[in-house]
Amino acid sequence: PPYRRMRIRVLELSTDWRQVRILLPLQPNRNPGGSMFGGAVACLADPIAALVCNRTFPGYRLWTRDLSLDFVREGRTDLELRFALDPDQERRVRDELNERGRATPEFHFGFFDRHGQECVRVRTRVAIRPADYQP
Repeated sequence: PPYRRMRIRVLELSTDWRQVRILLPLQPNRNPGGSMFGGAVACLADPIAALVCNRTFPGYRLWTRDLSLDFVREGRTDLELRFALDPDQERRVRDELNERGRATPEFHFGFFDRHGQECVRVRTRVAIRPADYQP
């Protein structure tokens, strides 16, 4: 529901949530300059890694710890968010959770235009804490 007005479309969501592709259409997310509104990109990017971690590491409290966007090129077409959880990184996070009971992994993914060019590089960290965690 929060994305209804952005008219996103899920292109791929693997059953284990480790592969995610979502289409962010230029309309209605175009800024006055004719390119993709950065706020729409940020809004869609924000929960992705945390949602993947929620499915991959159940039983923990999770939230986006930080999010950084590098607007490499103007997005003048629909953009496709592409996220893939690397099996080696998943193993490292699982090992850290087993050893420390918590982890704050960093993930990298991107938004690509219809020509396959990367327009936005996303770097995010997800706080993964025990269910009874108190800040």
